Amino acid sequence: MSVTTLFTGRSPADGDPVTDIYRYAARKGVIEAVEVAAEDLGLSLREAHEAVANLVESRLLRVDDSEGRRFVPVDPELASASLVSSVEREIYQRRELIDQIRERMGAFRSEYGDAGRSSAASAVEYLVGAMEVRGFLKMAGDACRDEVLAMQAAGGDVEDLSQMYLTLLARGVTVRIICQHRSRADVSTRMLLKRLTDAGAAVFTVSHVPRSAVVFDRALVVMFGVEGDGEDGVEDNGEASVARVHNHGIAKFLLDLFNHLWETATPLEGVEVGYANVADDLQQAIASLMAKGYTDEVVARKLGMSVRSCRRHIAMLMRDLDATSRFQAGVQAARRYLGAAG
Repeated sequence: MSVTTLFTGRSPADGDPVTDIYRYAARKGVIEAVEVAAEDLGLSLREAHEAVANLVESRLLRVDDSEGRRFVPVDPELASASLVSSVEREIYQRRELIDQIRERMGAFRSEYGDAGRSSAASAVEYLVGAMEVRGFLKMAGDACRDEVLAMQAAGGDVEDLSQMYLTLLARGVTVRIICQHRSRADVSTRMLLKRLTDAGAAVFTVSHVPRSAVVFDRALVVMFGVEGDGEDGVEDNGEASVARVHNHGIAKFLLDLFNHLWETATPLEGVEVGYANVADDLQQAIASLMAKGYTDEVVARKLGMSVRSCRRHIAMLMRDLDATSRFQAGVQAARRYLGAAG
C-alpha cells in the first residue's frame, strides 16, 4: 500500500482539489463523469483526475461501473477502517519478516563465533559501509547498561552519534564525551553539544584527540576509520568504517587514554562562542606542533581547525614572543609553557 498525498500532515481545507471533489461527490451522491465535476468546481481536468485517483486510493471514493468513470463516496469511518486494517496487516508481515531474518541469521552465530575464536585476528572485526556500521552501533547502544565513554577526533561528526547518546541518557546510562576545542567555535556543533549536556551528558574539550572511539560499558571498544586514512570514520573510498575490538588489553589502553585526556580537558559550559576558555591550552598545542616543524596546514588539520584560524593564532604567538620565524616562536613558546608547568 502506498502513502497517498491525502496524508501529508495538513487538515482538509477549502480550495484543496481533493477536499472539493469529495465534498462534491458527497453532495451529489455520485460523480457521473470527472469532466463534469471539474467544470462544476472550476478545476483543470488534470487536477480533478489526480484528486479522484487520490480519493480512490484512500478508499474515500469507490468505482461504481465497469468502465471506471462513475464514482460514489464512501463513509470516511469505513475508509479509515479499511486503510488501518491494511496498514496493520503490513506491519504484521514486516514484523514476521524481521523475526525470520533474526532467526535465520542466528543460525550462523555459532559458526561465526567458533571461527572467530579459532583465529588470532578475532580480537578485531572490521565493519565497512554506512548500513553495517549504523546497525552495529544501534546493537551496541541497545546492549549498553551503565556507561559510554566517547572520544571525538578532528573530522568526527558528533551528530552521527547524538541520537544514540540521547537515547542512552534517557535510559539512565552515563555518557562522557571528549571533543576537540574546535567544537566550541562551530555553531551547529555547539548547539548539538548543548542538547547533550542538557540531557545529562558530560562534555569536555581538549586541543587534540588522536582518533574517534567509543567504549561501551568499559568492555566493548569501537574505533572509527581504522582501515582508511581518514580519522573521521570514513575510508578513502567514502565508506564509513569501524573496528569492533574485543581485546581486553586494547580496551584497557583506550580507557587509560580517555582518563588521561579527561584529566587535562576543559568542561564545555553553556554555548559560549570561540576559544576564550581554552586559549592557553590551544596555544600550547600549536606551539608544540610548530616546534616540530609542521606546516600551518598540518597544524590546522591535527587540531581540527581551519588553516585561516590556525594562522591567526600563530601570528599572535609570534607577535607576543617577538619571534622572527615560526620555528623560533614554537621553541620559545614550548619552553615558556614547560617552564610554567614546572
